[in-house]
Amino acid sequence: MAQDDRARSRAARDEPDGDRGRRGNPALTSRAAILAVVVCAIALSLAYPVREYIAQRKEIADLQHKESVARRQVDELAQRKQQLGDKSYIEREATRRLHYCRPDVKCYTVLGGGGEGEQEARKGRPPSKPPWYETLWRSVEAADRPR
Repeated sequence: MAQDDRARSRAARDEPDGDRGRRGNPALTSRAAILAVVVCAIALSLAYPVREYIAQRKEIADLQHKESVARRQVDELAQRKQQLGDKSYIEREATRRLHYCRPDVKCYTVLGGGGEGEQEARKGRPPSKPPWYETLWRSVEAADRPR
């Protein structure tokens, strides 16, 4: 019986390409074509929702980042508000920035010295920015020079 099956398969292989050859090894069947169309339809129907999902996830991440930045700013402002409510801090700042002096404290003001430029000159560095009139005069001199 096994020999009969072998003989038939040899005979089928030896037959010229007829009806049997086309049915045995088709390149594209109608089932495969329908399957391909269904797969493409599913892929196309899922493409837009997936794209929207990804865009929404990115937007959520951006909003969470902005929220964390805003929370940090609120915390800093709350801390600053508390600091400005402290009387000793206000007195220190008034003394440092506005040169206010309490009646029971002796304050001194040094005239003609102690500025940033003088401190930098003492360290051996030139002042960071010359006065405006010096810059203006240098530009006038540079424009006057012949080329």
